[in-house]
Amino acid sequence: MSVFASTAEFYGAYRSDVPPIVAQRLSDAAPPAGPDGVRRLLDVGTGTGFVITALDAYFDDVIGVDPDPDLLAVASRSLSAQIEQRRVTLVPGTAEDFTVPPGWQAQLVTVCRAFHWFDRARFLARAGDVLAPGGVLAVFGDRSVWAANAPWKTATLDVLREFLGEERRAGAGTYRAPTHDYADDLVEAGYRGVERESVPVRRIRTVESVIGYLHSTSFASLTVLGNRASAFDDQIAERLEPFVDADGLLVDENEFDILTARR
Repeated sequence: MSVFASTAEFYGAYRSDVPPIVAQRLSDAAPPAGPDGVRRLLDVGTGTGFVITALDAYFDDVIGVDPDPDLLAVASRSLSAQIEQRRVTLVPGTAEDFTVPPGWQAQLVTVCRAFHWFDRARFLARAGDVLAPGGVLAVFGDRSVWAANAPWKTATLDVLREFLGEERRAGAGTYRAPTHDYADDLVEAGYRGVERESVPVRRIRTVESVIGYLHSTSFASLTVLGNRASAFDDQIAERLEPFVDADGLLVDENEFDILTARR
């Protein structure tokens, strides 16, 4: 069973989008279209296709890859117009063994909030095979609630630990954070010109959207919580109540960490 079992609809409804400023930075980092006049994007671990949506205006031909059929089904609905226009193709597959049409090369390969799930050495070798000359690989993501950089996030983590234990869950198992810096992974795989940038992002959330976000994750999905899901939701709502403003809103000060490199 996928670590994201039962998350797809929550993922589509409650996961935060890629901000326009981040999409612009990614597009600016990548080269223009190739000799055929077509600018191509490959998004690996595409999930619900939120990266493709954010970068849609900058690319002519896009492939999104993901192994989870439920997430791809959500992506198919949200990107139906682009798919019908044959500008976007969604491909079931893993980060390590995905396929693209013969000769197809991308000016930009993106991985958002997914690199930690990959066999990174194998993926980086595979990505290098499909990068166009001068093409850019971008590994990026914002910080999860586990970063706990606000009192309401600390309160959320308290509830997570009370219900699911001290260790962060990943579906039926536990999450093991990477011990190797992603930038080092890129260098060791032969990528060059590695650059890192952080882009601050402020979001406004509600208690409902926090609960929805949690159910979109591998560590607090309905599958993980089982018959305790309703009690969990009630506890999150109760613990967050002291932190909401008069309009019932929470401020999420976050940032996108962006790594770019060329092969």
